[in-house]
Amino acid sequence: MLAYRFSQFIPQKDDRTPFERLLELFMELLTHTSGDVDEAMDWMRQIDEAHGLTDEEYTLDDFFEELFNKNFVQQDGGGLSITSKTERAIRKRALDQIFGKLKRGGRGNHHTPFSGAGEEATSDRKQYEFGDPIDRIAMTDSIRNAHIRHGASDFKLTKDDLEVQENHFKTHTSTVLMIDISHSMILYGEDRITPAKKVAMALAELITTKYPKDTLDIIVFGNDAWQVKIKDLPYLKVGPYHTNTVAGLELAMDILRRKKTPNKQIFMITDGKPSCLKEGNQYYKNSWGLDPKIVNKCLNLAAQCRKLRIPVTTFMIAQDPYLQQFVREFTETNQGKAFYSGLQNLGEFIFEDYESNRRRRTR
Repeated sequence: MLAYRFSQFIPQKDDRTPFERLLELFMELLTHTSGDVDEAMDWMRQIDEAHGLTDEEYTLDDFFEELFNKNFVQQDGGGLSITSKTERAIRKRALDQIFGKLKRGGRGNHHTPFSGAGEEATSDRKQYEFGDPIDRIAMTDSIRNAHIRHGASDFKLTKDDLEVQENHFKTHTSTVLMIDISHSMILYGEDRITPAKKVAMALAELITTKYPKDTLDIIVFGNDAWQVKIKDLPYLKVGPYHTNTVAGLELAMDILRRKKTPNKQIFMITDGKPSCLKEGNQYYKNSWGLDPKIVNKCLNLAAQCRKLRIPVTTFMIAQDPYLQQFVREFTETNQGKAFYSGLQNLGEFIFEDYESNRRRRTR
């Protein structure tokens, strides 16, 4: 018979200083306010009044003063802005939040199931070939081979006796992350842009710290598509835009064509259907249903990506059946992947897919 024994709940001791505890909340609010320091401070004052974050020993004014002294915020013209130090801290925090289970390793690339040029040795051996590094010769195995072939009385070591230790082949990849910033990302009272920004910041921090040989380019798309820098991610905002998925894919393909890496991939975070095209200087828009003219253009680009061996992984933050039908058709055309994820597990999906895609070797 199953039984449960309940005991008194003893909360874990928080050894952080008052500044560190408030800084955690402040950085979360900065992500929601797209880097607006004044608005984040106003929100903190409202939360403090409602929930008593501070006391007489350490007030919000003390916290704000310490933010200046420790170079987290600065005067920028007539207002306040965050510093590059804060931008890095927000990215690191996003990485810890989303990819917290990841154990940090040395600077390098992911392993693949293939043998080849790498740094970590395997248990496999192969016959020595001209050009193999001398320091990878397995001397114990090579001497054993010589002893078996020639005997102890006439011992000699020849080229045919030599064996080389195999290492894990390591590869690198170029990733383009597309983020939908159309108006639908904040419709119906649901904030979808903040989780998307957090995922982008976490992925950027992961790649720059653990996989420095990889490349990550970030694209935002609404009526048009354009690149943003990693340092710009906390400031992303949704605009009064339609969803020009075609422009985003075209820009992503153009970026990847210039990369010399063996593996290339596109990650696309979106919650809505493609609803916009640019024809010359004019925009063709249709917010009602799936417009065949726009959909067919998207499918054509999916097929082009497939020919270029660029898989597109779509992370759909929506549950509408007709939108999922479009994503399924798009994915089938590209032979890529699709995840119909909620806001809570979006980062985990992207991390797992990023890891698995890097284990392929393009021949």
